[in-house]
Amino acid sequence: MSSRVLSEFLTTNLEDLKSKGLYNVIDPLESPNGPLIKIAGKEFINLSSNNYLGLATDRRLKEAAKAAIEEFGVGAGAVRTINGTLKLHLQLEEKLAAFKHTEAAIAYQSGFNCNMAAISAVMDKEDAILSDELNHASIIDGCRLSRAKIIPFKHLDMSDLQRKAQEAKQSGNYNKLMVITDGVFSMDGDIAKLPDMVEIAEKLDLITYVDDAHGSGVLGNGAGTVKHFGLSDKIDFQIGTLSKALGVVGGYVAGRKELIDWLKVRSRPFLFSTALTPADTAACLTAVDILMNSTELQERLWANGNYLKQGLKALGFNIGSSQTPITPCIIGEEKQTQKFSQRLYEEGVYAKAIVFPTVPKGTGRVRNMPTAAHTREMLDQALSVYAKVGRELGIL
Repeated sequence: MSSRVLSEFLTTNLEDLKSKGLYNVIDPLESPNGPLIKIAGKEFINLSSNNYLGLATDRRLKEAAKAAIEEFGVGAGAVRTINGTLKLHLQLEEKLAAFKHTEAAIAYQSGFNCNMAAISAVMDKEDAILSDELNHASIIDGCRLSRAKIIPFKHLDMSDLQRKAQEAKQSGNYNKLMVITDGVFSMDGDIAKLPDMVEIAEKLDLITYVDDAHGSGVLGNGAGTVKHFGLSDKIDFQIGTLSKALGVVGGYVAGRKELIDWLKVRSRPFLFSTALTPADTAACLTAVDILMNSTELQERLWANGNYLKQGLKALGFNIGSSQTPITPCIIGEEKQTQKFSQRLYEEGVYAKAIVFPTVPKGTGRVRNMPTAAHTREMLDQALSVYAKVGRELGIL
């Protein structure tokens, strides 16, 4: 018999979420996660995927994955430090280092794992971390796991960062100080002010850490936000994901060789979790090759992103201050946001509502993620639906 206390806790809190428009319903796909998807037998224009470059369904990646399964099997069979390291893993890490313009790289099972692994391997309770207040949940959890003092600074406010870093430095309470930020912020599409951050870090001897999950494959000819600003030799930790623009699954940390050597012996997800599968690793290798040898997909992504952004703005939607293809339509109140998303769904556009706790209360939005795989016709159809639903609900 299950616990009465647990049952009451779950029932009360689930009902509370539903009453406030904060309960998320998961829609299983009956198709690949491409520009068009099928749910419950109906086709939708897909504007909710992180598959920026369309590589999740790319024929070249699928062929690489199949070949790797035939050669190496479906699983690595062990953690990396026992006998789960395949030659494919080493090839991927060498290619990632070249891609990110660093001395070395280490691959993990997810981007979330990277932040859980890397922060706590270097920072501890004698240290402090200066963290942008809108950093991703995985950064927040990685900071908590390290037991370091967390000092949030106002979003993209470099004056606030400098003031708080100086105070932490002058206090003499900490052995090491780190500044940590997303490269591209996933809910608003704005970009970290890395040149200013690096200038502050150099003055105050801060360790620099950039999670570029939404910048890799998108900025810097695909190499990310750090490369976009020409700062590859100035950032200590470059975190990337293999699950978004690269179209597969996994994550990586890129940096100097000594850092990567340290993570191989001290980062817990590397030590205690089975390695990336052969198929995923081979597909990632192919994806990085594509990005290193062509900018065609990035150009199509940006063209589609700009087209959708201009169309939504012309209709009168509040799209915030995005500097990347990520395009939020900020509705505000949570229930209205959920209703807006539901009406889009009913009209054949899949764009999920994003509400608290992913974003602050009162800033609910539908986040649009145009990809390189969308056609202009798909985007025009989506804009037509946005216009209809926006007017119907009194948003426009």
